[in-house]
Amino acid sequence: MITGTTMHTNMAINTNPKHTLPPVLPPVELTAPDISPYRQGNTGVDYITTFDSGKSGPHVMINAITHGNEICGAITLDRLFKMQVRPARGKLTLSFANVAAFLRFDPSTPHTSRFVDEDFNRVWNPAALEGPRNSVELARARAIRPIIDQVDQLFDIHSMHDPHGPVMISGPLTKGIALAKQVGMPLHIVADSGHANGTRMRDYGGFGDPASAKNALLVECGQHWEHAAAHVAWQSTWRFLRACDIMDRALAEAQIESAAVSSSDTMRVVRVTEAVVAHHPDFIFADGLRGLSVIAKQGTLIGHDGGRAITTPYDNCVLIMPTMVHVKLGLTVVRLGRIED
Repeated sequence: MITGTTMHTNMAINTNPKHTLPPVLPPVELTAPDISPYRQGNTGVDYITTFDSGKSGPHVMINAITHGNEICGAITLDRLFKMQVRPARGKLTLSFANVAAFLRFDPSTPHTSRFVDEDFNRVWNPAALEGPRNSVELARARAIRPIIDQVDQLFDIHSMHDPHGPVMISGPLTKGIALAKQVGMPLHIVADSGHANGTRMRDYGGFGDPASAKNALLVECGQHWEHAAAHVAWQSTWRFLRACDIMDRALAEAQIESAAVSSSDTMRVVRVTEAVVAHHPDFIFADGLRGLSVIAKQGTLIGHDGGRAITTPYDNCVLIMPTMVHVKLGLTVVRLGRIED
């Protein structure tokens, strides 16, 4: 059995899908930092800075604001800059990705700055990057791409629309799962193959190649603007830096809370098996469900997509990142996963 505050077995679920009041926007508890001091950088690309130790070691990138309203990563990078962190070996790159979207962030309408033209985290494939299409996000990705090509280890900091426990997105490969366990938090590792509508940065190039030594993780730190998301971003970043072994060990240990998850034996891998896509604007979930819910019995109702009932395909089915507030036609509303031993 899986235990924890956000995972449940044998849930009592109301099978009447007409159940909720209009969704309430979560409070914006975090303040987006001023990133203008970091615009010039030193790489020739605005808002990207690389620190080179001059000693042999991997090139590690910490990337933030892939989506403009996911501000916990920007807070983490701002803190790292203000600490004047420098690698003891190898290189450390601090990257603010979709700056154009981030600069539009308004706490009174916080959902509107996710991107400008298109999702920055769906363009990381040669067809998009080298094709004729143009957008704000593609232009930025094309500018960043030469730097990404040099990176050995990528850590991409994200957060989520709906309240949800933090998860580490490892990708489908053994190397990603192993690195997630080495980082040691969050507790839940989601092994998936990405999205049908485009390639994520964490799956780009060698990161998604089982024959390459390159590796990447994507952390989802919790709901976008809750205080806890900034804490998860900070702790997971330092654990990632420790795992990559480019920082002074004592400095990294001083930032890491010993009470956080630290043993791979306590972590759980959830393998995504399928995605549920909304085909009707009135997609609605059954009562009692939330992210990381574990539904004990196959055939249990998840919700209704128009007149079609959506049920669990197997026992102990885990709901990954359900979208209960901003359902959009043709896009994934929840991913379903199976717990791996």
